Amino acid sequence: MDLTLAGRAVLVTGAASGIGAAVVHRLRCEGAHVLGLDLTAGADVRADVTDEEQVARAVAEAVEVLGGLDGLVCCAGVSGPVGVNAADLEASSFEHVLSVNVVGTFRTVRHALPHLAAGREPAVVLLASDSALVAAPGMAPYCASKGAVLALARSLAVDLSEVGVRVNGLCPSVVDTPMSRTDLGRPEGFGEAGYQVQTPEEVASLVAVLLSPLARAVNGTHLLADFGASAASSFPA
Repeated sequence: MDLTLAGRAVLVTGAASGIGAAVVHRLRCEGAHVLGLDLTAGADVRADVTDEEQVARAVAEAVEVLGGLDGLVCCAGVSGPVGVNAADLEASSFEHVLSVNVVGTFRTVRHALPHLAAGREPAVVLLASDSALVAAPGMAPYCASKGAVLALARSLAVDLSEVGVRVNGLCPSVVDTPMSRTDLGRPEGFGEAGYQVQTPEEVASLVAVLLSPLARAVNGTHLLADFGASAASSFPA
C-alpha cells in the first residue's frame, strides 16, 4: 500500500536509537524527507527537549533544511526509576520523567505548530505506551507520564483542529529497544521472555500509517498495540 508519504517533510524526536531510529528509517523508505532530533551526537539536529531554547533552535533548523514541516513524531522519552515503589520515590525523579516525556513533547509540538499549520495534511504522532492504560509495579512516573501524553494528544487534536493538524497517540507494549533491555534486565534480548515483544520496526510501521493522509479521519485518539493483552479478562473462566 502506498501511504502517500513521499516528499513529505517530517521531524522525529528521540531519533538516535530504538523506536525513533526505526521511524526515521521507515519514513525515509516511504519517500519522506526526514530529520532526526536527539540529545546525542550523530542526530541530524541536536537538542535536549527539556530546554526551551534548544528545542526552538532545533525545530527552526530542521524546518529550514526540510523547507517546511508536514509531520512530527515525538519519540523522545525516558523510563525513569523502574522497580521502585511509589512510596519510595523522590519527587525529583518523578518530575524529571514528566519533564522529558510530557513537557518536552508539548514543547516540541508548540515550536513545530506554526510550520505544521502551513504544511500539507499535517499530522503528529505522540509515542505513549500501554503503560498509559495499565500499570506495572514500580513504574509510577513512567505510567503517569504516558497517561499524560495520551491526554495531551486528545487536547491537542481538539485545539489544533481549526488549523487542520491531526494528533494521535500510539501505545505499544514492550518493544525490544536498548532502554527496555536495560529496564527489564535483559541485555541479550527477549528471546526467552515468555511474553510477546514488538520490534521497533513494527512500531515504526504503525507510526507511518498514523502519519499517512490515508488516516485523515483518525484524530484525537490512540492506537493500542499490545497483542490483545489488555482485552483479556481476569475472570477465572
